[in-house]
Amino acid sequence: MQLINDTRFYLDGAWVDRPDAPRIAVLNPYSEEVIGHIAAGSAADVDLAVAAARRAFPDFSQTPVAERLALLKRIKALLEERTEEFAQAITAEMGAAITFSRGGQVAFGIAHVNTMIDVLEKFAFQTERDGITIVREPIGVCALITPWNWPLYQITAKVAPAIAAGCTVVLKPSEMSPFTAQMFAQVMHDAGTPPGVFNLVGGTGEVVGNAMSSHPDVDMVTFTGSTRAGVLVAQSAAKTIKRVVQELGGKSPNVFLEDANFEEAVPKGILGAMRNVGQSCAAPTRMVVPASRLAEVEALAASTANDIIVGNPLDEACVIGPLANAPQFAKVQELIQAGIDEGAKLICGGTGLPGGLNHGFFARPTVFSEVTPDMRIAQEEIFGPVVVIMPYLDEADAIRIANDTVYGLSSHVQSADQESARRVARQIRAGQVHINYPAWSGFAPFGGYKQSGNGREYGVFGLEEYLEVKAILGY
Repeated sequence: MQLINDTRFYLDGAWVDRPDAPRIAVLNPYSEEVIGHIAAGSAADVDLAVAAARRAFPDFSQTPVAERLALLKRIKALLEERTEEFAQAITAEMGAAITFSRGGQVAFGIAHVNTMIDVLEKFAFQTERDGITIVREPIGVCALITPWNWPLYQITAKVAPAIAAGCTVVLKPSEMSPFTAQMFAQVMHDAGTPPGVFNLVGGTGEVVGNAMSSHPDVDMVTFTGSTRAGVLVAQSAAKTIKRVVQELGGKSPNVFLEDANFEEAVPKGILGAMRNVGQSCAAPTRMVVPASRLAEVEALAASTANDIIVGNPLDEACVIGPLANAPQFAKVQELIQAGIDEGAKLICGGTGLPGGLNHGFFARPTVFSEVTPDMRIAQEEIFGPVVVIMPYLDEADAIRIANDTVYGLSSHVQSADQESARRVARQIRAGQVHINYPAWSGFAPFGGYKQSGNGREYGVFGLEEYLEVKAILGY
């Protein structure tokens, strides 16, 4: 493909070129070749972006709801028109299979905008309670820091509620998958977003992310990424007492009760965990199953994983492509080897490239069994196509294993008896619980317990993170 060199930032309603700024190379994870470069922003660029957002806030915060709804609807329409362009960019920069880029990455990204339109149409910004007038007002200038694994989805999950609330924003996308964000900025421009309401500065977290989270004129920072980086963002933001919303790591359990439909639910669990090459913080990568059914689960899991088509992500038949980048490839290989070294039972996959592939950041769909809670693969977020099967003795043991993690983002429960599933779901310490693989919903609040973060995204809860609550007495 043609080399893409985009050294522009989007500031105060216009594209501003930074041809003299240091450049960051962007690699295609399938070919391992450089496909372009972006400019590495500086603290001075962040100052310009924040100043533009600060100037725009007084007017935009007072816009009628109808105007913000109209803007969101224009954004949605443009995203729909450009679905294929976004899908191709996502596949090129982070390796998602093209069918998943279209039907998952882009479709769910658009769904966040659509959900927020619905929420905004019904949301009451002023209510009366116990004789007190409660007013919900936009918090101010918001710094949005998004990851590489869902390049559009995570942007719309933050930008849509910020716009709905009446906030102004500065976005820093991941430097590893930046072209989707550049295209999104063009959508915001073409949708007629007022100058300063949306700004984009590319670059590294160490420079641009730190400057945004510590900036005295930023009122809120929302970050999605690793727990390690989330700690640094929170520390940086603490100096100016701003609101911090974080969606961080996960090690989500998938608990199978004795009466679950194993033949149907095990394959779904494997495919769900390996969706997006396992590069999802909510992936159900710990399959917690009755010890008496272990052999059955192993056979179903291995059969499903071995049938997954891995290859060129532009191939329509491909189910999963490569991991998104070289550091992630190295991490996944290290942890697969750690599972082998610690004595877990490898039932399929393993280290190295899948058969027939001699380039690309590919990992073999891998399943371990007889995994115990003390193993690294049971505790660390692998972020690759790796599932660990953990046997339990009784329901109390299953719940103990499910909760035996520093994370608490998502979880699953499989059971033919709804009340049994509900009983277990109420005891799992996680921000979401999915019973028998329900449909995804952008209205369900998403966020974590423990080291999976704080605050919530999506739907009404996501909108409220961008609002301050004002009580007016004697109104």
